[in-house]
Amino acid sequence: MRTRLIHLINPVANSFTTRPVYLNRALYSPLAGILAVAATIPREHHEVVLTDENIEPIDFDMKADLVGITAMTSYVKRGYQIADEFRRRGVKVIMGGVHPSFMPTETLQHADAVVVGEAELVMSKVLDDLKRGQVRGIYKADRLHTMLDMPLPRYDLLKSHRYVNRTYIQTSRGCHHACAFCAEQMMFGLQFRYRPIDEVMREIDARGEKVIALNDADFFGNKDRASKIMRALKGRGIRWQAGVNSREAHDEHLLDLAAESGCFMLSIGFESLSRETLRSVHKFQNSPETYKALVDKIQSRGILVFGLFMFGFDGDKAPIFDETARFTVDAGYDVCAFSVLTPYPGTVSWFEMLRNRRIVSFDWDKYDQGHIVYRPNHLTPEELREGHMAAYRHFYRFPSLLRRFPRGDSRSRFHWSIYNLFFRRGEVTGRDLEDAVAKPTDAPPFVAEPPLASLQGQLVGTAKRMA
Repeated sequence: MRTRLIHLINPVANSFTTRPVYLNRALYSPLAGILAVAATIPREHHEVVLTDENIEPIDFDMKADLVGITAMTSYVKRGYQIADEFRRRGVKVIMGGVHPSFMPTETLQHADAVVVGEAELVMSKVLDDLKRGQVRGIYKADRLHTMLDMPLPRYDLLKSHRYVNRTYIQTSRGCHHACAFCAEQMMFGLQFRYRPIDEVMREIDARGEKVIALNDADFFGNKDRASKIMRALKGRGIRWQAGVNSREAHDEHLLDLAAESGCFMLSIGFESLSRETLRSVHKFQNSPETYKALVDKIQSRGILVFGLFMFGFDGDKAPIFDETARFTVDAGYDVCAFSVLTPYPGTVSWFEMLRNRRIVSFDWDKYDQGHIVYRPNHLTPEELREGHMAAYRHFYRFPSLLRRFPRGDSRSRFHWSIYNLFFRRGEVTGRDLEDAVAKPTDAPPFVAEPPLASLQGQLVGTAKRMA
């Protein structure tokens, strides 16, 4: 059997976090998913080449048997361009990732095939079809992966020296929460699935990195499970970060274990200072009156707090930007990311806004949490645009940096500096405001098809009636 060449591609994203900003390095490697896909391809009869267009050009002359492209909504149009070019050259193309999983019919206008949802259970079928020259249509597993006996991601394909954060260890999939603006529950479900802890540690040891990210939707979502992982991490000399929910992050025992096992930063989706807003988007686990105490509690263990906030909710009015910016500085958040609410295709927010005819632009390039693609409720698009950037400018201005700099405790000044420098340069001095309000476009002829929506048929039927 001859060796087949498979070229996996991550298209360039218009994001400062994935561009080489300092010392020719990007802040994040966006390749965790594609490295896991590469691991499912047997090496005996397949050679895999990986290209991250954020840091290197694509070789369109490469004689590949199959090109695999992953894409999120904000850079799927670039993914389509890449797919079109390879198909023009006679190369078979398969696409996967979040956007193709939610918009498979649209994707098939540019690719021969689409992987919907998780790839592990369908890759053997893809490769069998490749052998027969029959890669086409939609590949979708009839069940979710158990996460048992997963192969190690193909870290050997990663150009590690080009990224600050380059090792992402997934210990679970799924999330207990159902936030209206999030695609997680429609992609991976509302129940957790767990990798055996010994397999997680085997990957960490095999990778050999001393700084990692635990790449779960909510690492503290199951406190007993998180405790076991952290106990297994103790003594390994690993420095780690993770995303957690604000409710469980109050747990003193979890925070003690986090500090003892090497945690240097926790990212938390605080989203809004308004309890009414949080309830309206099903973010029931957040209590704004406890935010400041939670920041203090985490930082007292020497752990940085990365706060995630969002603007553009229906209850947001003009004062929200200054109130949020001042609060985050006064509360001493170490790092903050402020985003604009984006109704990603297939989410609850998408269907609600589509039903009310509030989505103005269907230009996927603008679905990057920075552009305004819908009609806000109490704000003009221009007010939302300027308020969003004003919050960034306030939080990352030099007096704020000096005030928030960690002194007198064990928080990592190195990681604090890295993140603040990247965010200041990327969001404050590097973002162009001129086209932040997306221009109106026609609606696409294809509907969103959430992979795991229990009411999928009803939602799709509603979308078809409105199209």
